[in-house]
Amino acid sequence: MSIKFEINGLSVELDVPDDTPLLWAVRDELNLKGTKFGCGIGLCGACTVHVDGVAQRSCITPLANVAGSNITTIEGLSENGDHPLQRAWVEAQTPQCGYCQSGQIMQAASLLAYNADPSDAEIETAMNGNLCRCMAYVRIKKAIKLAVINAAAQQETQNA
Repeated sequence: MSIKFEINGLSVELDVPDDTPLLWAVRDELNLKGTKFGCGIGLCGACTVHVDGVAQRSCITPLANVAGSNITTIEGLSENGDHPLQRAWVEAQTPQCGYCQSGQIMQAASLLAYNADPSDAEIETAMNGNLCRCMAYVRIKKAIKLAVINAAAQQETQNA
């Protein structure tokens, strides 16, 4: 079956079974390797992408469910890798092994898209279910808070 959708601003059409998980279409068909396979049952968050702006686990999302949708992967979050979260991740030295970090960033980006200044509790609630085997949770929260500051500074610069 042919399935059409947009990914990172590009229109694509894939001729694959409609029950193919979005994760495998992204990685194997479209060669976008930033989205990772973790658990395969939607519990770890390593495969998190945005579907129409909302964080979603791509390992359990059948391709048929995203027909006509707009998908964003970590590669599409920012053309130059300068999204406030990406900059904050580097500045806060957040990753250790780095495996889960694209999913962490995509989950955090979805949070910040709907809540530009989340409280600690809101960050913890939004990030719940994104697992980090290296236990970098304190640095992840620090980076999210730093991204809020960076985004505000970037907005002030643009408004000046």
